[in-house]
Amino acid sequence: MNSKSAFPSTQEVISAVSIIAIYILSTAWFIGLRWEHLALAGAFLLLFGANEKSRKLVVGLIPFFIFGISYDWMRVFPNYQVNPVDVEDLFNLEKKLFGITDHGIKLIPSEYFSLHHHPIADFLSGLFYLGWVPIPVLFGIYLYFKNQKEIFLRFSLVFLLVNLIGFVFYYLHPAAPPWYVMLYGFERVFDIPGNTGGLSRFDDLIGIPLFHSIYGRNANVFAAVPSLHSAYLVVVLFYAVKDKCHPIILAIIAFFMCGIWFTAVYMAHHYIIDVLLGIFCALLGIFLFECMLMKLKFFKTFFSQYLNYIQ
Repeated sequence: MNSKSAFPSTQEVISAVSIIAIYILSTAWFIGLRWEHLALAGAFLLLFGANEKSRKLVVGLIPFFIFGISYDWMRVFPNYQVNPVDVEDLFNLEKKLFGITDHGIKLIPSEYFSLHHHPIADFLSGLFYLGWVPIPVLFGIYLYFKNQKEIFLRFSLVFLLVNLIGFVFYYLHPAAPPWYVMLYGFERVFDIPGNTGGLSRFDDLIGIPLFHSIYGRNANVFAAVPSLHSAYLVVVLFYAVKDKCHPIILAIIAFFMCGIWFTAVYMAHHYIIDVLLGIFCALLGIFLFECMLMKLKFFKTFFSQYLNYIQ
């Protein structure tokens, strides 16, 4: 990129417009266009062409765009068409490892919380779950504008890598979440929308069907294992420590991280097993990136060129 020019080069314009055109046309063909697809494409092109600073920012955020697009595209080939869905085995393992006896009946933790919940916990849990994507994105932007571009890029790429690892597990081992078993039992019902689970209690508290609108368009119902909700803030915390953030910031991140872990189970979206596997997924992604990929010459070259572009 010509750093002296506020405008992208002709080659950059052609590349950006071509990529966006392919994205829009393929999405329209395979999924069906929605307003958010057009908004995403428009925002990318607007930021890319506005000026040099916005162009560098939007290119730096490409890993987050790829994450969102990859998740959306799982609609094309649902994971339950690849491997059998684990409905009963995971449920029984959760009950065996973490079951809670209530009035003589052994329940999984999500079942227990569906019977024993509190409005304050419902409200806080809703707030925690609203932050599972915004917090990583805002943290990345914080690193970017703090001029910690190298840590920003490491964080962004690890965030994407952790998601891709999780998506692979989704297809290797499709699994139903607790709310599914609580609604449908062990019967395999595939053509169903997402469900808010216990998060409907948060919607009731605020009087707005917020989570209903989000989970009604869930791209993958059978994606309990691993809990990527539980993975994201582990990655955030790792790079916040690496960035030597203020202890108060670290404490806030850790608080939200634990809150999301609790909410995943409390609101019947994940088993404790899923949460533990999500944490493992985050640690695996960090290890693969920092200890393996960054040791490979070709990847270090790619990373250096990418970093140089957004500097």
